[in-house]
Amino acid sequence: MKVLMLSDPGSYHTIKWSNALNKRGIEIYVFGFSDYDKNLFNKNIKVETHGISSEIKKKADGSFSKWVYLKSLSKVKRIIKEFKPDLIHVQYATSFGLVGALSNFHPLLIQVWGSDVYNFPMKSFIHEKILKYNLRKADRVLSTSRCMLLQTKKFTDKEIDFFYLGVDTEKFKPMKIDSLFNNGDIVIGTIKSLEKKYGIEYLIRAFRLVKDRLPTFPLKLLIVGSGSIENELKKIVGELKLENDSVFTGFIPPNEIPKYYNMLDVYVTLSIEESESFGLAVIEASACEKPAVVSNVGGLPEAVENNVTGFIVDSKNVQQAAEALIKLIVDKKLRDQMGNAGRERVIKDFNWNKKVTDMINLYTQLIK
Repeated sequence: MKVLMLSDPGSYHTIKWSNALNKRGIEIYVFGFSDYDKNLFNKNIKVETHGISSEIKKKADGSFSKWVYLKSLSKVKRIIKEFKPDLIHVQYATSFGLVGALSNFHPLLIQVWGSDVYNFPMKSFIHEKILKYNLRKADRVLSTSRCMLLQTKKFTDKEIDFFYLGVDTEKFKPMKIDSLFNNGDIVIGTIKSLEKKYGIEYLIRAFRLVKDRLPTFPLKLLIVGSGSIENELKKIVGELKLENDSVFTGFIPPNEIPKYYNMLDVYVTLSIEESESFGLAVIEASACEKPAVVSNVGGLPEAVENNVTGFIVDSKNVQQAAEALIKLIVDKKLRDQMGNAGRERVIKDFNWNKKVTDMINLYTQLIK
């Protein structure tokens, strides 16, 4: 089986899925627009980019006009002619979705990701029409959270396939590591891109409240990742006088991420936008037996069983987030209990090998 994947080659998700499918004997060709590290892909996976870095950076917010995608269409058609895929898998319904739709190749699987169905169609009537056109051209549409499935139904009458993303519990598991922190430190943190929509500012402010409420506890804050608001977040840390208790790691390679989950005692994601499609990082943290505190937006409530594997709090509510953190900080037994329940849930409902099999079965159905 040959699959052409239209997806961001610099994305952790693209790398993870491409390598897993390739290990199952599927030939993968990835086409995208961003820079990537070829060493992160299996050696026999072909990766090609349009080479438009300067155009991508043309606007301050990192977005760029749809004409850029149109310019790439001839290259995609050339890949189709040479590679002769059995299927095109589009990961993102608008940008890559437009290229896939205009290629006129079938079967075409479009996987929605979040902002493509939450934010993009709200920009204008034309944006909505583009999304509807892309979905209409698809042979199948896939969603990886229930909230995103309901949102996608607003723009298509097609039946939407659904299954959650999975986690490799042999990779994401409790392990002894060389930590950045001292034995006895209680570490609160997140592993996300440092972007506004992930609400990391609210985590920092909640951490300040917790420090004030529990002055004798050895509390530390760990923020793993890079992004456009890194300096802004560091400024907030400085204003709140948390420099001595906070660590920003910058970008961490995907293969190193499990180590950082294991430095944490509590994992936190306080996203503020509904486009937070699911919260795979929460599931990865649960696999490492870490209780989670998440906001009630997008698919995050699907990633946490409230009061069992963690706590769900109101978005932008610093006080609520702080109260949830305090419960976990002062009660190690509760942390352990929720962490154990989280890993059990991941093993039961988010088995990585099963999810890869589900994707291959979907491919096979489409090709037939």
